[in-house]
Amino acid sequence: MNLKHLEYFKVLAQLEHYTLAAEKLSITQPTLTYAISELEKELGTYLFEKNGRNVRLTKYGKIFLKHVENALSELEKGEKKVKELVSPYSGTIDMAFIYTLGSFFIPNLVKNFLNKEKNKNIKFNFSQGTTKNIVKGLKEERFDLAFCSFVEGENDIDFIPILKQELVLIVPKFHSLSKFDSIDLKDTASFPFVYYNSESGIRPVIDNLFKEVNIIPKIACEVEEDSAVVGLVSINYGIAVVPKIWILDHFNIKIIPIKNPQYTRYIYLAYVKNKYISPSANLFKDFVINNCKLNS
Repeated sequence: MNLKHLEYFKVLAQLEHYTLAAEKLSITQPTLTYAISELEKELGTYLFEKNGRNVRLTKYGKIFLKHVENALSELEKGEKKVKELVSPYSGTIDMAFIYTLGSFFIPNLVKNFLNKEKNKNIKFNFSQGTTKNIVKGLKEERFDLAFCSFVEGENDIDFIPILKQELVLIVPKFHSLSKFDSIDLKDTASFPFVYYNSESGIRPVIDNLFKEVNIIPKIACEVEEDSAVVGLVSINYGIAVVPKIWILDHFNIKIIPIKNPQYTRYIYLAYVKNKYISPSANLFKDFVINNCKLNS
């Protein structure tokens, strides 16, 4: 069914006069007559009947008009929505990030971006999760951009290093290890650990640290995100290796630098290679790269 023919039908139904409708549509009257005739052939019924010099809708025309108006209205809304989404300065960005970044890094990054006058009308949809789920969401096109750990073997994803995070040991305030100002990870072998689960991007990193000092950690429990790890450590459920992030300063714990093995974790801006992203998302991507990119 021809979309223009539906628009012509709607205008003719409103004005009930072929000449006036053709003038409003900036087409010839024969063009309008042909369009209505084609619609009627397709539907197998008359949509208009003569009413003096004018025309009026038939019973079937009235029924059809309601659906045409609804359909055209939805199409107009869709067109408006898409134009808003792809506008470089008023679009919406679907962005995901790992839990580690939610309390400080992402809010401040977005704030600095929106503080630029040209960006103030851009909106964000935020999602949090583990690296594994975030990368899955990128490939399923649920997210435009993401901030996560690097994942081996994901050849369709571009990973750009944008942030360094030191890894530290955290223990309860009055734990026997709290007297130390730095620690060798091998000296933690006898203590139970609150550990990140297998969905977390940092899990393989921490596993490798323990392999380097030839110990197998005693895992008291596994959780998904940072605040749960820190909260459980604060009640003496175990100790933990975590990124040195802002949230640590707000719990009753001791933060101890790890002197052996030393490791710096990288956080990456991730997006699908060779995939179209909206102008607003591209604008934010360039902002992040220009302001945060590290030498890998």
